[in-house]
Amino acid sequence: MPVILSLGMARGTLTFPPMCTGYSSALGALRLGERNLVSIEVDPGVAERAAASLKTAGFSPALVVGNGLAGHEDGGPYDRLIATCSIRHLPLPWLYQVTPEGKILVTFSGWSFAFGQALLTVTEPGCATGRFLPGHISFMIARQHDRPPRGNLTLLAGDERPAEINPALLSDWTGKWVAQLAAPSAEVLGSGGHQILMDVATGSHARTRPNPDGGWTVTQRGPLRLWDQVEDAIKEWQSQGAPHQEGFGITIDGDGQRVWIGNEDGPGWNLPV
Repeated sequence: MPVILSLGMARGTLTFPPMCTGYSSALGALRLGERNLVSIEVDPGVAERAAASLKTAGFSPALVVGNGLAGHEDGGPYDRLIATCSIRHLPLPWLYQVTPEGKILVTFSGWSFAFGQALLTVTEPGCATGRFLPGHISFMIARQHDRPPRGNLTLLAGDERPAEINPALLSDWTGKWVAQLAAPSAEVLGSGGHQILMDVATGSHARTRPNPDGGWTVTQRGPLRLWDQVEDAIKEWQSQGAPHQEGFGITIDGDGQRVWIGNEDGPGWNLPV
């Protein structure tokens, strides 16, 4: 299983939130031994089905019905933690339940549904650092981190100006990721030269359209200049060579959770903690 191999795992305690069908938990039990595994699932019905599947396969690891974002302090401390859901920011309990030098494998996401999987090392309680990994991995976002409900989308008149980047970059795997980092409260909708950024909380929105004679026009409305934020971030990313997510890293400490390009002193963006 690639996620297990990514951890460079030795035998030790591991948590998988959530369990889903039990498949990941079965692989973890096979690799580590079921006594070294704790699995968490928030949905009792899903947990019941997973437990039945595991029993049929001959496994009986510790199964916990609860909020995986809170971890499971009673089963810790853990050497390894794998999240098979995506999150907007790393839950702080994980940083205290995983031992120093322990590993956390997690996929970051957001309301634009762009994804980046990272492997972090806990440096001390409450702090961690790591790099994002190659590939194109996505997971369902954790229920607690999902976007708020959105009503009908109404695009009103606003301030217009020429767009300074190709809006189609927001359809690129990493371009969309950078846009999400720059405007974490917004959703990215549309495709190609027709992109829409919508912020549910403030009602701010931006939209682009191709011009008949070339280039694009952006219209922005609301207290947040969403396209300005995204455009600046995309330009910064391009100035660094437009790397895939594996060119990014993350640092988590008392100052927040910051995703950066290249190294910790490089350009970066704070996650919405």
